[in-house]
Amino acid sequence: MGISNKLGFWVLTALVVGNMVGSGIFMLPRSLSEAASPGGVLLAWLLTGIGVLMIALVFGNLAIRKPNLTGGPQIYAKELFKPDSEASVLSGFMASWGYWIGNLAGNVAIITTFAGYLSTFFPILTSQADWFTIGGFTLKVGNGLTFIVCTVLLWGTHFIILRGLESAGKLNFAATAAKVTGFLLFIVVGLFTFDQTNIMPMVDTRISDSGQTINLMSQVNNAALVTLWAFLGVESAVVFASRSKRKIDVKRATIGGLFIALGIYIGISTLVMGMLDQNTLIHSDKPLIDAISAVMGPIGGKVLAAIGLVCLFGSTIGWVMLSAEVPYQAAKQGLFLPAFLKENKKGLPIFSLVLTNGIAQIFIFSTVSKSISGAFDFIIIIATLAYLVPYFIASVFQLKLVITGASYTNSKSRMIDGVIAAIATIYSVWVIVSGTSDLKTFVLGIVLLSSGVFFYSPLKKKHAADQLKKELLSA
Repeated sequence: MGISNKLGFWVLTALVVGNMVGSGIFMLPRSLSEAASPGGVLLAWLLTGIGVLMIALVFGNLAIRKPNLTGGPQIYAKELFKPDSEASVLSGFMASWGYWIGNLAGNVAIITTFAGYLSTFFPILTSQADWFTIGGFTLKVGNGLTFIVCTVLLWGTHFIILRGLESAGKLNFAATAAKVTGFLLFIVVGLFTFDQTNIMPMVDTRISDSGQTINLMSQVNNAALVTLWAFLGVESAVVFASRSKRKIDVKRATIGGLFIALGIYIGISTLVMGMLDQNTLIHSDKPLIDAISAVMGPIGGKVLAAIGLVCLFGSTIGWVMLSAEVPYQAAKQGLFLPAFLKENKKGLPIFSLVLTNGIAQIFIFSTVSKSISGAFDFIIIIATLAYLVPYFIASVFQLKLVITGASYTNSKSRMIDGVIAAIATIYSVWVIVSGTSDLKTFVLGIVLLSSGVFFYSPLKKKHAADQLKKELLSA
């Protein structure tokens, strides 16, 4: 691979921040207000921040201790079993499959949010007027135009990345810099316009759709899945470890990016709750714009919307790059079919990029029948569930290294890493249990993971053929 496709510390950090602070920062204040009272939201942020910090430390440590394992946290699944065994290949494939689908969904969530913020300048994107009817289905004007906008953004980004990974990374860095600057200005405005009556009472019961009372801890459990969505992408630098200029940059970018994103998320989500009343916030398709418009008027809303569009464009570049890199790296580890190894002249995984965006296009069809906020909520459930298993696997693999002592010569660092891995594992299990307690969510998770079985059969046959070839050569 040419040096032009090697990524340095600042570009890696921008990928981490850009991929984490994407659609979540724009849409999560509404989703969180719907899931929990202000007290429950803040508690969920605190617990999630601690849990994700432990997971980030696990990622950074594994990137240094196991530099040969590149491509993301799902790669560690195969290392939990005997090398080249069927269990090793199956676990690696299923984890990679779920992680890949999660990336796809994350990318689409950002793209749909882009359309939502574009509606600030083009209100027709939210029009509920009938466009045309086919059979019993009526397409609304806003839904149809949103679909077109999302499609253009997806494939426009595709061709930008084809120009070269480093240039796309630098473009993402510029967008991330604009994003952080814009959000800092939002925080300053929010501090002067915060109205504490909007977040009172801090702790309040919520009523479910079935009429049951939801207490504080149940609200925290509900919000935990949503807050975790905010941190998906913390492993971005790990995914691109093989393309980094220095391995130590991977750990530094992961930790640094996490703290930048955590500060932005907690600051903005708290301030938005104080700038809008709960009812307005819950029913908003673009909560940050509505919040800034409430205190600065339409001009302030449009300025923030413009900054938001630049930010989301940069995030789209980062997520498309990430989504295509996952199956490519999995194929290098023998966990995906060899077709995903195909590269173009610039060393980009062209087959993976085309197929990844082709599947993302299918996800975008959700905008045809759902509102922007409805499509966002549907997609983040799928994405977050897909990420939970790889995060858990990475934590367990770190525990395995600590227990066996592999790659350790210092007992103190081994003990510290053991504590970090244990907390990360406990956190992962908690979110998995909380996230799948709802039957609909649980079924979605099962369908998501089991759908990969159809693609595993060809890989299984190839693995069996490779094993037979090895046995014949060694005979």
